[in-house]
Amino acid sequence: MKAIGLTGGIGSGKSTLLKWFQAQGVPCFESDVAGRVLLDSTLREEVSNRFGSLLYGSDGRLDRAALAALVFNDTTALDDLNKLVHPAVSTAFETFKNQHDKAPFVINEAAILFETGGYKKCDLTILVKAPMKERMQRIISRDGVTEEEVLARMKQQWSDEKKEQYADFVIRNTDLENTYEQAAKVLNKLRE
Repeated sequence: MKAIGLTGGIGSGKSTLLKWFQAQGVPCFESDVAGRVLLDSTLREEVSNRFGSLLYGSDGRLDRAALAALVFNDTTALDDLNKLVHPAVSTAFETFKNQHDKAPFVINEAAILFETGGYKKCDLTILVKAPMKERMQRIISRDGVTEEEVLARMKQQWSDEKKEQYADFVIRNTDLENTYEQAAKVLNKLRE
């Protein structure tokens, strides 16, 4: 079985593409979703010890906005968070692969696949790109954040140009119909 990495900058449309691949019957693992689940469960104690228990509400759920405000402006804090989350997500992905061991390949969607070195555990990688203006509009609309907050998050990710050097496939997400056509070509190559 092959592991295919799917990545792209924040707001590039990688989640939309992941849903498209899922609809084509490809087993897909969402690293960001797995990370959120782990932060609310098995990583809670470690996160509380490092960042403070006040980040968790009375319902036991992590206040993600408060955590984001802490880490996206403090590289040491972000590094500490990544050291907690990434190994746990990697273990969860290995479990996912074992659960889908009959599939010829699975897709692992991860926002910072290249930045963390996670691409080295993939057989091939797909990069999703979109124009900066569109990405900004999507994130502000989706997350209800300011342009400054978006820029702080983007600053923690590599540029598309740097990511392209490591990508086996690049999908340019400018209009959905064309994006799906590009994805279909990639899928055909993966199935060969």
